[in-house]
Amino acid sequence: MLACRGLTKQYETDRGPVAAVRSVDLDIESGCYAAIVGRSGSGKSSLLGMIGGLSRPTGGRVLIGGTDIWALSEAGAAAFRNARIGFVFQFASLLPNLRALDNVALPARLAGTMSRRAILERALERLADVGLDSHAEAFPFELSSGEQRRVAIARALMNDPALLLGDEPTSDLDEQTEREIMALLRDISRSRGTTLVLVTHNLALAAQAQRIVHIADGVVVP
Repeated sequence: MLACRGLTKQYETDRGPVAAVRSVDLDIESGCYAAIVGRSGSGKSSLLGMIGGLSRPTGGRVLIGGTDIWALSEAGAAAFRNARIGFVFQFASLLPNLRALDNVALPARLAGTMSRRAILERALERLADVGLDSHAEAFPFELSSGEQRRVAIARALMNDPALLLGDEPTSDLDEQTEREIMALLRDISRSRGTTLVLVTHNLALAAQAQRIVHIADGVVVP
């Protein structure tokens, strides 16, 4: 499902070039739940950004379902991300002036391949998947942090992505809500066959994954 070959990310700083990720080779099978762990500054978020098509590598390739995403045109890469990849970040990042239903619907509206009615029907289904169909009309300020995160997960699933990526998606939540959100993500991965890759510094959460990828100083270590 996911293959990285020689993946490298280098940043230019006042002190000279800094290698955040160094020639990483990584394979993750379809339907797998994998956790990427490492200390702050180890390169795990930089790695995830390149996998998700958000941050261009300095070198190397990322293949998702056999497609080399960084060989695509800018427009092609944007369309691929929207159709095949779902993102859940540390903060829900919902648009405050939109209802939960409309926040969830955004990826499908950007794709422009479905009717408005079909989009709203699917958005309501995705809210039901995360237990929030009764909150479809609510605005973000009317939702708890955990509920906002569930809406963000529903939004990430709107276009039925093959790959779901999360960058510390529960680090700002209380322990009980964190457990609930992680259980939800695992259930989604199992029930849908979605490949789930999460970055976390929480080793207890990582232990629940089918595979743990350790990264230190920009290199995947045994």
